Amino acid sequence: MTPTDGGTRTQNVPRRLPEPEPRKVHYTVISVDDHVVEPPTTFEGRIPAAFMDRAPRIVEDADGEQAWLYDGELLPNMSVHATVGFDITNAGFDPQRFDQMRQGCWDIHERVRDMDVNGIAASLCFPSKLAGFGGYRFSMSRDAELGRAAFEAYNDWHLEDWAGAYPDRIIPCQIPWLRDPAEGAEYIRRNAERGFRAVTFPDNPEHLGLPSVHSGHWDPLLRACAETGTVVCLHVGSASFILGAASDAPLDTRTVLFPLNSSVALVDWLYSMIPVRFPTLKIMLAESGIGWVPSMLDRLRFCVDQNHAGYAGGWASNEFTPTEIVQRNFWFSSLEDPSGFEQRHRIGVDRILVESDYPHPDSTWPDTQEVLHRQLRDIDRDEVDRITYRNAAELFRFPVSGLLT
Repeated sequence: MTPTDGGTRTQNVPRRLPEPEPRKVHYTVISVDDHVVEPPTTFEGRIPAAFMDRAPRIVEDADGEQAWLYDGELLPNMSVHATVGFDITNAGFDPQRFDQMRQGCWDIHERVRDMDVNGIAASLCFPSKLAGFGGYRFSMSRDAELGRAAFEAYNDWHLEDWAGAYPDRIIPCQIPWLRDPAEGAEYIRRNAERGFRAVTFPDNPEHLGLPSVHSGHWDPLLRACAETGTVVCLHVGSASFILGAASDAPLDTRTVLFPLNSSVALVDWLYSMIPVRFPTLKIMLAESGIGWVPSMLDRLRFCVDQNHAGYAGGWASNEFTPTEIVQRNFWFSSLEDPSGFEQRHRIGVDRILVESDYPHPDSTWPDTQEVLHRQLRDIDRDEVDRITYRNAAELFRFPVSGLLT
């Protein structure tokens, strides 16, 4: 693929679905897991002159396929990452042009209009293909200074153009500087002062060839998160790895197993003792689901009760049990979990958040309100309000001023 001024597309153009009418608003909703497809203008005017010729940019080949070009690598947006508003029958990993996406995927003004259609008061948006869900790509650039320039430009764009355009609707979420945890900590502190409320972080850095969460390597950065109230968000697949079934199993098996990925992340971070060392650290598992949490709490209690803490490699704290740490330091996001909501008191009503996952295939857009209403309509309204927005508003210190019911 080489940069050109245009060309003829060879892809099948996805079929656009009819434009939806605004949905009935049952609840005030903060979605803690949506995504932004980085627009072509993300880095314009934000990269120092010395790096302009190597700044991330969109290129187009003779067949009309578009991709980000960065650090010598072509990174196309994949159709599976931006499906709302289109027939998803052929969604997969083929390159996708911006004009083949719903504009709200990458245009903040259209995004807010789509939030209004869906009845979403506020949204936290993770990166997409370019930065990676865990925001690792720029930190791992071959040229550290180029990576730093792109990293800083990305966070500036997110804060100023994406969240800054609608500060009462978008919860600012930064990408981390992973090349040096001490420097990463300084960015966390600086960005907290600028208004960032969260950081996306790889759920298992070891999958990226980085030190694991058990190594103590990340303590400076995570200490900064704890001290500034910056929420550490662990999205499924944020370390560019998804657990799957057999190698030749259908692709959808990986999506079905998303909750298993989150249960692994929970146990990994628990036994790293990070939330024990940093008792005020707040960790949110995104696209995790909640139905698996009660069984994991049971398993954690069983292992400790069976004296697994009494041998090398067991639970290392005599002050707190794993279940106490889960229900103090962790939050879980629900997309559609009818069984999980039935066990909400076992999980902890104050631990549950909701999401719409716009613009992914799993997204409940434009029917998030109705999906939630089917699951929550028989639950006490105070608990519902806590689940749909109050927990998130408190966790991210983000008061909601729009679409209140």
